[in-house]
Amino acid sequence: MRIILAKPRGFCAGVNMAIDALDQVLDLVGAPVYVYHEIVHNKHVVERFISRGAVFVEALREVPDGSTVVFSAHGVSPELRREARERHLRTIDATCPLVSKVHSEAIRFARQGHTIILIGHEGHDEIIGTMGEAPGRIRLVQSAAEVDALEFPEGTSLAYLSQTTLSVDDANTIVRRLRERFPAIVAPPSEDICYATQNRQEAVRNIARDADLVLVVGSQNSSNSLRLREIAADSGVPAYLVDSSDEIADEWLVGKEVVAITAGASAPEEIVAKCVELLRERFGAVVEERTVREEEMRFQLPVELRRMRAQREALEVG
Repeated sequence: MRIILAKPRGFCAGVNMAIDALDQVLDLVGAPVYVYHEIVHNKHVVERFISRGAVFVEALREVPDGSTVVFSAHGVSPELRREARERHLRTIDATCPLVSKVHSEAIRFARQGHTIILIGHEGHDEIIGTMGEAPGRIRLVQSAAEVDALEFPEGTSLAYLSQTTLSVDDANTIVRRLRERFPAIVAPPSEDICYATQNRQEAVRNIARDADLVLVVGSQNSSNSLRLREIAADSGVPAYLVDSSDEIADEWLVGKEVVAITAGASAPEEIVAKCVELLRERFGAVVEERTVREEEMRFQLPVELRRMRAQREALEVG
């Protein structure tokens, strides 16, 4: 058996920043540290932080007054930020800067008087946060068919935005239909779908065409991981999303000579390594890493965390 290992794969700059931020907050503050929603959409990452004393909550009312709370990489609404201030919570905002960019665009478009059409998946944490930036001014669409169902009063000024983790092909299909129906619609100043999502999608297309089977490492609630599996399957090969090597079924591998492996942007590299090791042990697989894009992007830690570290360092020096 031969394994083609996609590069880039796994953690992106936003995920690295969010995970590093929560690690450091736990070091500085000690347990418990509360986290609004999963810090990133990966079971293994969440379980590791729970073991360190992180408490993941779905509502701020679950957080005791005055406690420390970390906002996840997917972003939150202004209403949630107001609630946190009123509760005197110490907040660390680990929102991915690329998600924050979409939030800023939503605010700007709303102030300019546009009605915003947001392309994304209903109920996703990122979508909930973005829609909260301009309540009543945003319409969510998930398909070209939903674009066809849109109706607006004559003279309505329109703009569109996208969730950062969408399939590039799916988003482009919806954007084309938006432009056909609403030729004057205003586009965001730059691409909303993040660089890491696009790079991983390009990489999986590249490796899938030479494979008999594709394994995507990631959790079922990870939007970008689900898109990778769909893209691989669209290439005409069997493709499976697995959270660990334990989920790889023997029957998938019967007669397969080339297995391509990639990982969603929130999937840890050690899980990828375990999947590779399983195939090496069972089939004597050899590994070829195929580089499609190099990634050098790095994001700064949240400003609130940098202040906390500076204060701690000043106390230690004093």
